Amino acid sequence: MGEGFPFGGLMVTSLLFADDVVLMASSVGDLQHSLDRFAAECEAAGMRVSTSKSEAMTLSRKPVECLLRVGNESLLQVKEFKYLGVLFASEGTMEREFGRRIGAAGAVLHSLHRTVVTKRELSRKAKLSIYRSIFVPTLTYGHESWVMTERTRSRVQAAEMGFLRKVAGLSLRDRVRSSVIREELGVEPLLLCIERSQLRWFGHLVRMPPGRLPREVFQARPAGRRPRGRPRTRWRDYISTLAWERLGIPQSELANVAREREVWGPLLELLPPRPDPG
Repeated sequence: MGEGFPFGGLMVTSLLFADDVVLMASSVGDLQHSLDRFAAECEAAGMRVSTSKSEAMTLSRKPVECLLRVGNESLLQVKEFKYLGVLFASEGTMEREFGRRIGAAGAVLHSLHRTVVTKRELSRKAKLSIYRSIFVPTLTYGHESWVMTERTRSRVQAAEMGFLRKVAGLSLRDRVRSSVIREELGVEPLLLCIERSQLRWFGHLVRMPPGRLPREVFQARPAGRRPRGRPRTRWRDYISTLAWERLGIPQSELANVAREREVWGPLLELLPPRPDPG
């Protein structure tokens, strides 16, 4: 197949952001060849590849050995790889990333608990400003591409309400419903914000011109056969189900509706919150 990885009509060989570089290939041999060329170009420019900061990872449900070298030094093969703040796992799942987001948000709450969240001298307006500007972005970073399950929704809501209950001066023992607390604080349900943002991103994708990498990746159909067992939910299938359940738009009409920016934006503003479980 050659160097790079095919997505629709594009052959993607690398992902570049500032000084972060990800090289991609469909085989170990092609990846080594690409790495050799990259290392040579760096050397010609007076730079070198740092083997202590470089890692190799394969995307496969089964273990695959990937031995890469830069000169006489080998690269460490890992099962997890963090790129632009998101943790990717070799088996292709996002459960560990969800766990990291929940853990990071919990760490924010812990660090701000006495100095901000429960401090009586601070107004609710100030506390909610910190909630929106620090806690929510930490918890939901990269959420546009999430596939939300009932377990994920439950964990997100638990983290959200852990912060808001403390701002309201309540605990679970007070048995006050989450919807009542949000209404009192004037805060939208976080799950509603996430789902609206995911559907908004879908609209951006379908309106992108041909050749844009996000659009090509979204529309690509991976070659090969799916393994046995229940297939994983694709993001496109998750979005189709979300649009049908929450907006009543069937899959056959979804892309056409989302292409109409003047229709799609106002429609998302009408998205209702999910029923409150507690």
